[in-house]
Amino acid sequence: MSLKTKYPYFDSLEILLENDFAFKPYKPLIPVKAGNFVPDFTFSKEFGRWQQYTNGADSHGLIPFSKLKSKPVVIAFYSQHWGQHGINQLLALNELQHEVKAIGGQLIVISPEKETLLNKLAWEHNLSLTFYFDLNNEIARQFRVYDEASPVWNRFSGVDENVPLLATYVLNASKNILYDHIDYDFESPFVADDILAAVYEASHFAADRKSA
Repeated sequence: MSLKTKYPYFDSLEILLENDFAFKPYKPLIPVKAGNFVPDFTFSKEFGRWQQYTNGADSHGLIPFSKLKSKPVVIAFYSQHWGQHGINQLLALNELQHEVKAIGGQLIVISPEKETLLNKLAWEHNLSLTFYFDLNNEIARQFRVYDEASPVWNRFSGVDENVPLLATYVLNASKNILYDHIDYDFESPFVADDILAAVYEASHFAADRKSA
């Protein structure tokens, strides 16, 4: 009498070894902090990488490259994929930008994409901001707020693209970071007075060195 097995036949060649699966390493983002130095941080002079708005209208003023090298700079990473959280950050930066310039600094918003709705967004919210398009996330990588091995959707729900963190920094002319802020829970936005204090410190330290 023949025995019938209840298990289907399988070929051992059908077994996939663990090494056959692509392994994607994960490493947490460790953004730079106040006290760090970012030696390779620089902006491209390519015209297409810049977009300026004045009171919501597209502006074609000259980019102050000489000031970006000699003055303190506030840089803020932004992406349309942050939705309303990103817009809230832009509105806060917009309220701040006049005071930053008044005490000797510059404010630049860094975005990884040329947002198709940026003109509409600027007009609706009366923005007076300068945007720099970091198309390959070159600068974002230097500040460690972006990495292919650490997509932001692992930490933030509702974000479907891997984009830089909503981070804000103040750097002096020597590319030392004086201030850093990342709102990880969207409930602790940056404090404007802290940013202005850092810009003031950097601006007056540079002035004192020149007069010494």
